[in-house]
Amino acid sequence: MKTEGVVFASLGAFFAVITTIYWFTSHEDAGSTLLLTTIGLGLIPGTWLIWISRRHPPRLEDRGDATIAEGAGRIGSFPESSVWPLGFAGGLSLVALGLVFGIWLALPGFPLIGISMVGAILEGRRGAEPGYPEGEPDGP
Repeated sequence: MKTEGVVFASLGAFFAVITTIYWFTSHEDAGSTLLLTTIGLGLIPGTWLIWISRRHPPRLEDRGDATIAEGAGRIGSFPESSVWPLGFAGGLSLVALGLVFGIWLALPGFPLIGISMVGAILEGRRGAEPGYPEGEPDGP
């Protein structure tokens, strides 16, 4: 998690420099405000990941002395094909269009987002299906 945190924090620092240069060269409010929020999009997850990485033991990706053999093995199961991302994208699209054209268009989007999120979570927790080479699902 530390590696990802440094990447996100570096992006936030990069956009801080870009925002400063943009503000002093353009004096434009809208673009500067958008770039200012982009700083937060890098710094918020970056500082959280760095902070949380201090409370957990380092992962293999964060250790310089880790070997490939230590990371070998089954890491879990991931659904190969799923309809839930399509439902989630459709719900988000309806909500975004509802912000533009009217709340009546966003109303069916909210339940679609919720149903898709629950479906994706349940499908991800189900694990590997019996009959697949991986065998039975992990854990309780």
